[in-house]
Amino acid sequence: MSQLRNRYYKGIFLAATIYDISLGIIFTFLFKQAFAVLGIAYKLPRYGAYIALIGAFLFVIGVAYLLIFLGDLRKNLNLIIVGALYKFAYCAVAIFYFAIGEYPHIIFLTLFGIIDLIFFVMMTECAIYLRKYVRA
Repeated sequence: MSQLRNRYYKGIFLAATIYDISLGIIFTFLFKQAFAVLGIAYKLPRYGAYIALIGAFLFVIGVAYLLIFLGDLRKNLNLIIVGALYKFAYCAVAIFYFAIGEYPHIIFLTLFGIIDLIFFVMMTECAIYLRKYVRA
């Protein structure tokens, strides 16, 4: 794999690291403030543990993206596939709840959903490239 392509793919995972670790911290420890900023504090569940748990999951997947970034892409192919599926899962849920008219705020679909869709496409392209063109 060329150095340029390697840097491009690693850049994707560095960006995903920063994005998911940041959101993980915010939604684990500052979810009330985040919902207030979005103007949807009234949509918070009665018990904040649900939101904090989602934030913790975001933090953990951010650490996984960091491991991909720091490691050998070829050796981390399985982790790349899991990371892409994680991004797809968010997009699928966001689109489903948008389709049935039950999303908490447009930003969850437009901003987070579109960002995760972009990450999904780029991570999937990386996984396909690694499987097809790079022999371990």
